[in-house]
Amino acid sequence: MNAPNNPLAAYQRLQLDWSRRTFLKRSFAGLGGMALSSLLSRAAAPDLTFFTRQGGVHFPTRAKRVVHLCMAGGPSQFESFDPKPALDKLNGQAFPKSYTAGQQLAQLQGSELIARGSFAKFQRHGQCGMEISDLFPHIGSIADEICLVRSMITEQINHDPAHAFMNTGSILKGRPSMGSWLLYGLGAETENLPGYVVMVSRGKDPDQPISARQWSSGFLPSHFQGVQFQSKGAAVHYIGNPDGVCQSTQRQVIEEVGRMNAILRGEHSDPEIDTRVAQYEMAFRMQSSVPDLTDMRGEPQHILDMYGVKEAGDGSFASNCLLARRMLERGVRFVQLYHRGWDHHRSIQEKMPESAQLTDQASAALVKDLKQRGMLEDTLVIWGGEFGRTPMGQGSGRDHHIKAFSLWMAGAGIKPGMVHGETDELGYGVVKDPVHVRDLHATLLHQFGIDHSRFSTKFQGLDYRLTGVEPAQAVNGIMV
Repeated sequence: MNAPNNPLAAYQRLQLDWSRRTFLKRSFAGLGGMALSSLLSRAAAPDLTFFTRQGGVHFPTRAKRVVHLCMAGGPSQFESFDPKPALDKLNGQAFPKSYTAGQQLAQLQGSELIARGSFAKFQRHGQCGMEISDLFPHIGSIADEICLVRSMITEQINHDPAHAFMNTGSILKGRPSMGSWLLYGLGAETENLPGYVVMVSRGKDPDQPISARQWSSGFLPSHFQGVQFQSKGAAVHYIGNPDGVCQSTQRQVIEEVGRMNAILRGEHSDPEIDTRVAQYEMAFRMQSSVPDLTDMRGEPQHILDMYGVKEAGDGSFASNCLLARRMLERGVRFVQLYHRGWDHHRSIQEKMPESAQLTDQASAALVKDLKQRGMLEDTLVIWGGEFGRTPMGQGSGRDHHIKAFSLWMAGAGIKPGMVHGETDELGYGVVKDPVHVRDLHATLLHQFGIDHSRFSTKFQGLDYRLTGVEPAQAVNGIMV
């Protein structure tokens, strides 16, 4: 039975050897999986970032974090930040053909073009004397803190591609968003929350949907993508343990999943396996960090009143702005707050004041709150839509417009209390200091110490950048 030439004995010996090898292999993989899981739970930590591997960023860093207030639908600059007395005088008359001949329009293409003056009144605000519409009195109160850019230009005239262009610099699907680029380059400053979070609020009427591709990581590893938090109810679905499952049991499940993924990783060189491990770990930590984040009972009443929060977590833009400040405090790198409800093709005189009322107070409160906490100096705030509106009327509203629109920025080394750029007397096109969307991206990266032309990643044999291959430059005139 034990003779070397006994087939049964040889088979039993093979089983024993295989079992020993398997035990050692799996033990190693289990320990390695847990170690790998721990490492990947810090997948955005500084020692794993693009710029650490490159030896550091290119310029002194002014920004550490961003909050992008996205007014989805395209707010009219003529009722917000770009007064045009000459257009007001031309109201109801034929719009000069010299402006529009051969130009791309959206739904007005081929229609009779009639000038539409602003129904809003403008006042000067702050020591800088910035002219801002009466629809935005709270933003007017922070005029000395913001840089108003009146000369924005984009290339996409419909909503979804325009959002994609604003977020990724391209209309092609599969390109990383600017938040994902920042995480890829710099990582996050938190291990307990996603480094890139998105929230969406809406106005009273049906409006344009926001596609999840707007916060996609594209061809970058998926742990750099934005994570959408719900504005109302549980911020993250299914984050809690099922009934009867305790934390220790859940921890064992995570470790076992990590062990199995580590075995798979040894067989396949796939970064998405690493992402899967990191996401399990992140979800486990978020079980305690998210409830703490969203519990606003400790916020003083005067802060709630400043933002205009009627009920924390009610899905409003105001509640989302306060939650954004709490995220930034906890190390989230990039926060995007979409507010749907600015696509005013009709009834602009009734609907735009509603949209402004839902967003004006909280937008200004966020800037004030960040400043009083000493965070505005290294937090970049961006407010604006994907494009603007036409100086010509479209029934009782305005059509999409890409040749001139306004946005404002604050904090993180952006010059406060200034207006940059200028449009023609009727507001159709830019006549001074144009700022293309790619220039906005270059400026964003510059404030994080990044030269946009030297920040790329290889995909399918090509070097890709957020700013693409077209000319782009940081806007030096608006930086301190």
